[in-house]
Amino acid sequence: MVLHVDDDENFLKLSKHRLANEGYSVESICRPEHALKYLLNSHCRVCILDIDMPRVNGLELLQEIKSYDGGIQVIMLTGLVSQMTVLESLRGGAEACFFKPMPDFTPLLEALDATFVKADRWWHCLYELKNRRQSELGGAESALSQF
Repeated sequence: MVLHVDDDENFLKLSKHRLANEGYSVESICRPEHALKYLLNSHCRVCILDIDMPRVNGLELLQEIKSYDGGIQVIMLTGLVSQMTVLESLRGGAEACFFKPMPDFTPLLEALDATFVKADRWWHCLYELKNRRQSELGGAESALSQF
């Protein structure tokens, strides 16, 4: 599941259609102040954020998301074309930054694929950690039961 947050409803529809054609499930939100609530109530691990939005801009939302859960992967997709936009996005923890209009979605699709691979690696690492802790606790319990 991909959460796409952008105040441009037409762009949300276009990108949802393009991403769905590539097999992605997309939830679109046009009001950025609702994005964090959605994330709290879902298992979404990847977000696409616009930057220039009313009420909450995408860079602020990026900070909120990363403060809530640093494992959620974020890709910025914005019409604010500047070096500063890219640098602030990457400093904030975004995986990539792309600019609108986006006539070719290939770079975004490649970034999404890589982002899901990264998210899967993190989940695998956490799963392995959990299993190791359980086996260590199980080993300690069996050692105690011998006494």
